[in-house]
Amino acid sequence: MTPRLTSAVLVSALVRRVNQAGGSAMVLAKGDATAGGILVLTYHKGTNPRFFERGLGPEGVPALIASGPQDMGDEAAVSAYWQRRRGFDADLWVVELDIADAERFTAETFNLC
Repeated sequence: MTPRLTSAVLVSALVRRVNQAGGSAMVLAKGDATAGGILVLTYHKGTNPRFFERGLGPEGVPALIASGPQDMGDEAAVSAYWQRRRGFDADLWVVELDIADAERFTAETFNLC
């Protein structure tokens, strides 16, 4: 079995990379430090919220998968979604990023590209 970086290390690396690139990154909820899932909420200049998480893509290899509701027109819907997910999975990390091309930063940090 190939060793994997812990969720805490991946989240820390992602937050650090985004902050160093001039973006904003913060942990909204901490999950299991070793193997918790990571839900990433991305913005670009405070608009266009989107959710991504690490999962298996169509080819069966690890990929960044879009998730979340289709209509996220207001902040209440965005917050309700990730809080509901945390209600089902207390081990889930939730990370918010506000930077151009946040999806690329996430995929590179998680070694998915």
